[in-house]
Amino acid sequence: MHIIFSKTATDRLTPYLKEGKNQLKLLHDTEGCGCVVSGVPALQLISEPTVDDKLAQGDPLPFYYEPRHEIYYEPQLRVDYNEERSSFSLKSDIQIYTVNLRFLSGGGAA
Repeated sequence: MHIIFSKTATDRLTPYLKEGKNQLKLLHDTEGCGCVVSGVPALQLISEPTVDDKLAQGDPLPFYYEPRHEIYYEPQLRVDYNEERSSFSLKSDIQIYTVNLRFLSGGGAA
């Protein structure tokens, strides 16, 4: 899995990643969905990965993800940030996963 982060997305995320205290994770959020297939993607700040997390080298930001959820996404993804809407988006060359990608910064969505 590989994610290309746009300049606007990188600029928005970088302040949360300073000093190496936090890392990014592409989360396949299934809370309240009833089924893993109905999960929705989210970006999450984590202080440390779990044993289930795998590190991927994004461009320019590295991120973690759970390999068991990799099946729901294309191998090449893009994350962008729309300043006018104050929202992230997750896309591939084939589809738009969401134009309202949640960003969970620890205290909920940021």
